[in-house]
Amino acid sequence: MPVLYSLPDFLSGVVTREQYVRWLHRKAQAHVIRDRKRVTWPVTVSAYKTAIHAAVVASGGLDHYTGEPLNWAQISTYDNAASKAGRSAYKAGFALLPSVDHVSGDGDGYDFVICGWRTNDSKHDMSLADFVALCRRVVARHGHLSPA
Repeated sequence: MPVLYSLPDFLSGVVTREQYVRWLHRKAQAHVIRDRKRVTWPVTVSAYKTAIHAAVVASGGLDHYTGEPLNWAQISTYDNAASKAGRSAYKAGFALLPSVDHVSGDGDGYDFVICGWRTNDSKHDMSLADFVALCRRVVARHGHLSPA
């Protein structure tokens, strides 16, 4: 039987296949739970795992939006108790934790891209065009470039 969701080459020596598959399943499951409340089309954990795995492979280990290398060694290491104690300083240490971002797909459905938690948190539900426009306004406001 072929191995589903083989470990991408860039993760070899960083995480085990078991760690990766556990992370993949948990991300797919969380997105399915969220999307079943929001969309009218059917969503399944299996389909989301396949789509998220494809996004991971396509990422090459980099943040889709910034090109920064993601810290894959941090997957499944976030500690809620430590976060509560350390607050924003603790969370800042996870800026490059790989996260899954929804992007509009063809017709009904979503596609996914992989980006750092900080990027995903900043982008939120914005389209790429809206996110880039916001980033340009921030940079322009602080004198680094003119707004487009």
